[in-house]
Amino acid sequence: MCDEAKLKEWARGQLNRRELGILAGAATIAACAPDAVTAEGGESEGAVQLTQTNVTFETADGTMDAVFVHPAKGEHPAVIFWPDIASIRPAKIDMVRRLASDGFAVLMLNPYYRDVAGQQFADFADFFGNDGFAKVSPWRGKLDADSIGRDATSAAAWLDQQDAVDTGQGIGTQGYCMGGPFTVWSAAAVPERIKAAASFHGGGLVRDDYDKSPHKVLGETTASYLIAVAQDDDAKAPTHKDEFAAAAEAAGRPAKVDVYAGDHGWTVPDSPAYAEDAAEKARADLLALYEEAL
Repeated sequence: MCDEAKLKEWARGQLNRRELGILAGAATIAACAPDAVTAEGGESEGAVQLTQTNVTFETADGTMDAVFVHPAKGEHPAVIFWPDIASIRPAKIDMVRRLASDGFAVLMLNPYYRDVAGQQFADFADFFGNDGFAKVSPWRGKLDADSIGRDATSAAAWLDQQDAVDTGQGIGTQGYCMGGPFTVWSAAAVPERIKAAASFHGGGLVRDDYDKSPHKVLGETTASYLIAVAQDDDAKAPTHKDEFAAAAEAAGRPAKVDVYAGDHGWTVPDSPAYAEDAAEKARADLLALYEEAL
């Protein structure tokens, strides 16, 4: 269901200098500041007032940094948000804020915290233009089922200590690209709390060469799943969606596994593959999953 080869294709051929400039400019105009300590939404009448905070907490491997966004009032179901390969940046914060405005307490984690803190790229244009693959490769190499499981355990424990979180409801988790498998590993690490997991154009969900491939650990979870597959990823590995669905059925886990009308990265606004109609459909399916499972 995809690997970084597709992104490398974009970097080599699908983005010329003019397109990179357009993407960078759009992200600068649209983004909210990622390093703000607190921020409030509600610019339009009737909008939900949000609180946005940069936070840190201890894990088994060090001090993780994250961005926490939630409605300013009340208790809400928590969501652990795993970003894609370019990690925390304005486009992802916009996505988190939008989800929080729907009534969730959303914690976007920095998966690279073992090596660096905070934002490393302004957007995908910056990632492509500054050899992002080489930069993140050693950081990314530390992320496997065990390390992600430790991180998810710490993140869930931290969330359950926050006043904005309704601990009477399950925790959701969602991930993009490399973050897709992280959601299943998170659900396996914290089965008593994580009750819904969504992967959007996730890579490595079905791996025969890894005994902790996400499709092999579904039986360790208690979550329901949304596996949103990119059409070009499906063309590359057409059996993977069926293998994942069969594994979920065998494990007794509810799973909606669908191919969407978008290429890899279609849900992310600063991605060159962003497809608004398909992204909105995937988002509606995510909210339906959370409504049913949390």
